[in-house]
Amino acid sequence: MSNELVNADFTQRVVIATDALPWMASPQAGVERRLLDRIGGEVARATSLVRYAPSSAFPAHEHALGEEFLVLSGVFFDEHGDYGEGTYVRNPPRSRHTPRTGPGCIILVKLRQMPPTETKRVVIDTAKAIWKLAEPNGLIRLPLHLAPDTGESVTLERLPPGTDLTEADQPGGEEIFVLSGEVSDRHGSYKAGTWIRNPAGSRSGFGSKVGSTYWAKRGHLRPMA
Repeated sequence: MSNELVNADFTQRVVIATDALPWMASPQAGVERRLLDRIGGEVARATSLVRYAPSSAFPAHEHALGEEFLVLSGVFFDEHGDYGEGTYVRNPPRSRHTPRTGPGCIILVKLRQMPPTETKRVVIDTAKAIWKLAEPNGLIRLPLHLAPDTGESVTLERLPPGTDLTEADQPGGEEIFVLSGEVSDRHGSYKAGTWIRNPAGSRSGFGSKVGSTYWAKRGHLRPMA
């Protein structure tokens, strides 16, 4: 793959109904991708959905600037463990593994987006973790990662039916991936499978008539100094 730019202008708001995107073949048989954003060739700063066919595998490789993923369905394996639906993993810079699967899986993955100083590996089974009420207006949150030095945070968030959150500034931007239900903001409504990227300096406030759970990453889209 030559150098490729996909939604590479991070000052722009992007909304993608990912179920409508084609699956694109990767260099490895049985592994396909839906590209959400990308800067680079086969080694790229990228956000993607990756689908592994049953009994498929990817060769051993190193993540020079880290890898972060959430298992959306199925079971993802590597030599460090097995990760079922809902598992969140951070493999720090310079980590190495050999991905594979038995039953097949789909993951939401972000590559080459960690500071080189990050060293801790994180594995969270969100199905067994404890969610906590985050705001009196109904938001329930499960923290996955917090970096006070950079302002980056990663969470799962749940809106009970009828929840309406007040708009808030997003100085470092945010990404949202809707896992279930439907959320809405002043721009529209978004069903499960929708990926939203709101740039640094935007404002956002979500609500849900029917209830929703979504993955959220914030504070990581600040312009480079």
